[in-house]
Parts: sequence; C-alpha cells; structure tokens
Amino acid sequence: MTTGDGVAPPAQRTLAGRFEVEGKGLHSGGAARCEVRPAAVDTGIRFRRLDVEGSPPIAADVDLVSGVEWETVLGTDRVVVRTVEHLLAALAVHEVDNAEILLSGPEPPALDGSTAGWCAEIGRVGSEEQTAPARIAEVRETFSVEEGASRYTVTPYDGYRVSAGIVFDHPVIGRQFASAEARLGDFCREVAPARTFGLESWAQALHARGLALGASLENTIVLTEDGIAEGASLRFPDEFVRHKIIDVVGDLALVGARIRAHVIAERPSHRGNVAVARRLRRLLSRPADGSPVLEAERIFDFLPHRYPFLLVDRILEFEPAKRIVGLKNVTINEPFFNGHFPGHPIMPGVLIVEGMAQTGGLLLMNDVEDPSAKVVYFMSLNDVKFRRPVRPGDQLLFEMEMLQYRGRVCRIRGVGTVKGQVVAEATMMAQVVDR
Repeated sequence: MTTGDGVAPPAQRTLAGRFEVEGKGLHSGGAARCEVRPAAVDTGIRFRRLDVEGSPPIAADVDLVSGVEWETVLGTDRVVVRTVEHLLAALAVHEVDNAEILLSGPEPPALDGSTAGWCAEIGRVGSEEQTAPARIAEVRETFSVEEGASRYTVTPYDGYRVSAGIVFDHPVIGRQFASAEARLGDFCREVAPARTFGLESWAQALHARGLALGASLENTIVLTEDGIAEGASLRFPDEFVRHKIIDVVGDLALVGARIRAHVIAERPSHRGNVAVARRLRRLLSRPADGSPVLEAERIFDFLPHRYPFLLVDRILEFEPAKRIVGLKNVTINEPFFNGHFPGHPIMPGVLIVEGMAQTGGLLLMNDVEDPSAKVVYFMSLNDVKFRRPVRPGDQLLFEMEMLQYRGRVCRIRGVGTVKGQVVAEATMMAQVVDR
C-alpha cells in the first residue's frame, strides 16, 4: 500500500517492552489492572479481559463499538471493554500499530483522568519498527459529518491535526477552541495532561446508570453550578476542550490505521467521533491512487439498467459481502428535471432510492458466477426517510451495508449523502434471480 503521493508508507510499530499499571476504573469504580504488551505484525490493537473465561480478544475496531454514551465501549453482549479512548489516544500518537492489552476487569485504570500517564509509560518502554507497512487512512477530499449536535469537517493535511470547539453553559467553560498536532511532543506535552470533567449535579443520574462510579477529584475536574469544586484546579485554562481532543484522537484510533487529515470538530461527542471513524475507515477500501473501483463501462457488465435509468456513475469503495459506495453525478440534463419541478428542479425521492438499490445490486452481483444471466429483484423497502432535497450539481453518494445474506436473499441498509449530509436512507430486501 502506498500513500497518495506514491511514497511507500512507514513500517508498522509495536512496543519495545511491556508495562503494567493499576488503579480504579472511571465508570465501573472497581479495582483495575492493565498490562500492555508488544504484538506481532498485523495484529492491531487488541484487548483481552482476564476475568472472562477464555479471554476472547476484542479488537480496537470501529465495527465493534457497542456504546458511545459518556465513554466508548467495544465488544458484544457477552463481553465488553469500556472507556478505551484515553489509552488508545496515547497509542495512536506514539504510532503503535500493534499491541495486546490485558485487563483485570471491564476497563483500564482511570489514572488521573487524562492520557498523560499512558503517554509516560509508552514513552518509557519505547517502540520499535516491524517488517510490514503501516495502514494509512489518507483524506484526499474534504468531507463533513453531522451526528446530533456534533459537526465535523475533515480536510486533506500532510500530517494529523485535530481542532475542536465546545460550548457549555457554565461560567468556567463557556466557549473554548484548541488545535493540536496528534504527534509525539506536542500532544503529550500540551494535550495529554487534560482531564475528564463533570458537574456535581450529574453524579446521581450517572451513578443510577452505572456510570462515573469511580470519578473523584483524583481523576476528574469536578464543577459546581457556578465554579470549580473545592480542592480542584485547572492545568490549562482551556483544559476542557483539550480533553475533548484526546477523546477525538482515541476514538479515531478505532479506524485501525494512521490518519493523515485535519479533523475539525464542533461540539465533538463519542457518538460523532465514531461516525467520523467509520467514514475514515472506508478510505482503506479505496485503491491507493484514489481511482474508482468501477467506472460506468464496467457497471454495464453487472447491471441491466441503461439510459435513462442507470443511476450509478462509479463505484468508489467496495468490500465483498460487506459494503459498497456508489457515486451519482446529478446534472441539470437529467430527463426527470423537466417535470420535477419546472423552475425548481428536485431529484425525485423514488429515484434516489432506486440509485441505492442499483448500488446494492452491484454488491450482490459480485458473488454471482455469471452476472449477465442474473438480475436483482427488490422485495421490500422499510424505514425510508428523506432528509434533504437533491438538486442539479450535487454529487450523490450511495453507501450500502450488507446486514444479512442467506442463500440468494439479503437485507441491505442504504444511506444517500451529499457533501456528508444525509439526504435519504432505507432498509431493503432483495433477491438474485435468473433473467
């Protein structure tokens, strides 16, 4: 794999030694012990809970995120690991690609509520190069993501920078903005010491939900309604937004690759961070030179549709049996704009859904031995929603994810976006049949 400028990527790295820390879990409140070890090439970052029979590995993978409320949780109904973002941020800025993390319980120790302790331990044992190239998620075109109140713009950048802005209706916080390079030195010195924070008034509600049971003045900036709790002090005047940058870097480590981008986050949240991580993850399935996976001419080999009903121009990303991303360039020359509507051209919602279906059909036809002898019939549509109009000049992306595939019948989730904004979404059932 090469980077966008044709330069070979750097080698993967792992720890040069192991280290162990003990403390208390921030949310579980229980005693927590964590050992971080070197790992082999292409292992990635993996967690193992020693208190669970068999200690099954849980990869630091955005596809395994199971919780994003007040913390980032990985795993399944059987076993999860909690509050992984602070440790992952430290591994990311040290460019550690492979490591094994052994936990005595559901979460790593909170330490002082920041990433500084993790940075110190990783820096103490050091890291070393391995024999395989590192995975790089390089942003070549600006995109945006919205998730609730969180807004993100991700732009090309020769490096990795995170900028964040927050607004809290509290006299100590107010509006804050900070920007930092996610690299050694700058990050460990200027961002890593920033601690998590919360209001005293939140405690009862959080405790009732099993959250913040281990929070204290030792690991949290505790705020009263009009100031800072007695015995607490700030390490930076804008410590709150700096900690949000830690969360962004830690959550984006779930991409499983080194990021080359400038991530600009307005009111970031764990939920929003994970949405950006999923978008960045898709970059890894694109060809290294940024070219499309399928041009229109090759699409003809898989779909029976022709003008004026072929609504996919290119396939940009493809993961067999998992997901596919198609592109439709919407122009004023589209025949449907003559009547929908004169003087106010809007792409019909049914055609947006049809474009999703055609893209999803390409995902199915990849597994068919003779696609020219088959056709995809869509059997049902559910949860169809139209969020924004699509107009001439828009580039419409169809992002399709396989939810279930049995025999020749599948269930697919589709989302249509323009400039990162959702315009439509639907869940579809389809079947591959003989022509």
